[in-house]
Amino acid sequence: MEATLTFLGTGTSMGVPTLGCDCAVCTSAVSPHGDPRNRRTRPSLRLDYNHHTILVDTGPDFHAQAIRENIHRVDAVLYTHGHADHVLGFDDLRPLSFRRNGNLPIYADDATAKTLERIFEYTFRKEDRYPTSARVEIHRIDPTPGSGVDLFGACFRRVPVTHGREQITGYRFGNAAYLTDMSDIPAESLPLLQNLDVLILDALRRDPHPSHSHLDKSVALVEQLKPRRAFFTHMSHDLDHEATEADLPPHIRLAYDGLKLTFEIAPETAA
Repeated sequence: MEATLTFLGTGTSMGVPTLGCDCAVCTSAVSPHGDPRNRRTRPSLRLDYNHHTILVDTGPDFHAQAIRENIHRVDAVLYTHGHADHVLGFDDLRPLSFRRNGNLPIYADDATAKTLERIFEYTFRKEDRYPTSARVEIHRIDPTPGSGVDLFGACFRRVPVTHGREQITGYRFGNAAYLTDMSDIPAESLPLLQNLDVLILDALRRDPHPSHSHLDKSVALVEQLKPRRAFFTHMSHDLDHEATEADLPPHIRLAYDGLKLTFEIAPETAA
């Protein structure tokens, strides 16, 4: 079964251009003569397959991303973790949830679910609920590495990754995997990342960072895991798209907002 993956956003928590910055990359991002691939909104994905649309994360730019990509319906949302750049667009799910019969299913680990329930308390309260809150139902995902969520004929498997001092959730779906905001991949997760067509990795900048993978480290991880294709995301204004990509091997590319890929998201049964 073929799926289309769309990068809704590929930037860091501060986005590119970064407010108050006039560096060459930030300037290029907004200049009519610059490279539009340098304009990076906060990171998230859209997946379309089997006549359904799945989101991974809803950052603070989700409203604009949904308009840009003509998103009229969403059938489920999976979250990687509870940081602001991944969850603050949650409330923009409201009009999309109103178009459904039944609640929109939301999947998150326990820590992320608690963050959503705290920030958007008015959505989840049992009494005196705000009448036009998003119509959603939150599901805690099994924290076991490789545990799966079956959605519309595909299985989304949890791939734990390290994000600084935290463990967060990456996902494998069919022969693609999405590992944003990762600084390391635990040994227990490596078997879940074999035989990939598409691997999407965090690559924040050129210099090392305490809670994100940097460019050289991400290249080394690609060479270790040997996917057929790799794409870097969650990139800061340290990385100019054209100049950085020119130094990479042909099977490793920088993602950019709006980039679309196709891959096989084969039917699978959750463990």
